[in-house]
Order: sequence, then structure tokens, then C-alpha cells
Amino acid sequence: MPRFYFEDFSVGQILPLGQVTLDSAAIIEFATRYDPQSFHVDEQAAASSPFGGLIASGWHTCAAIMRLMCDAYLLESASIGSPGVEDIRWKKPVRAGDTLTVQVEILETRPSRSKPGQGSILTKVTAVNQHGEMAMTMESWCMLAARAAA
Repeated sequence: MPRFYFEDFSVGQILPLGQVTLDSAAIIEFATRYDPQSFHVDEQAAASSPFGGLIASGWHTCAAIMRLMCDAYLLESASIGSPGVEDIRWKKPVRAGDTLTVQVEILETRPSRSKPGQGSILTKVTAVNQHGEMAMTMESWCMLAARAAA
């Protein structure tokens, strides 16, 4: 039985998700498979890139954050999925050894007009590195069953 339903989320609510650290082996492994640009997979080539060193794929950063979201609340929620992401911004490169502190803020809650017993929440995810710099922001929707429908 889920712990979190649509009604459990309110505008302004902050959900701390924890931290994730990406090391060079993980960065290279992910990018080799999914985003094999030289500055993600080759430390020597990355050193002479505009980034001046190896950086994580933005998609790797998103995937790592998705895992934090799952562990913090999604796996225990009445989630019905997501219709999509509104906005992703990679503000600072994530470098090997960077630790991201991640949180979610609830921006909007919207009961469904067409599907009684469920609603959607708009979330803003922020990831800040160990230097206090914003590394990534993302706004996305999550559909959830209402408690009364369970």
C-alpha cells in the first residue's frame, strides 16, 4: 500500500532527496553506453575541451537524480507516471567527484478534471554541488492516485 498519495503534496512543500556523488568511472561507464561525446568518455580529450576536464552527461545527472526521487518518495507513492518534463537546465558541468545535494519543491497541485481519483503535481528539482553552485534544475509533472480512490 502506498505511503504517499496526491493529497500528501502541497504547494511550497520541500522534499530533501539527499546527495549523490559521481566519480570518473561512473561518468565514463554511463556515457560510453548512452552519450559517448569525448568530454564524457575520454579524460585526455576532455582536458582540451571547453570544459577543461571530464564532465558527466546531463542525462547521467538526470538519471542519478531520478534514483534519488525514487528512493525518497516515488517508490512509496501512488504514482501513475509522468506526462513529461517541462524544463531541464544544466547550469554547471558536473565533474568527477562532485557531490550534488538534491531537493524537490512542489510548485503546483492539480486535481484531474477528466479522471476523478487522481491528480498531478508540478515539481521543481534543484541539484547544488559541494561549492554551493546550482548544477541542474528541472520542472516535471507527476500523476498520482488520490487516497480516496485507493
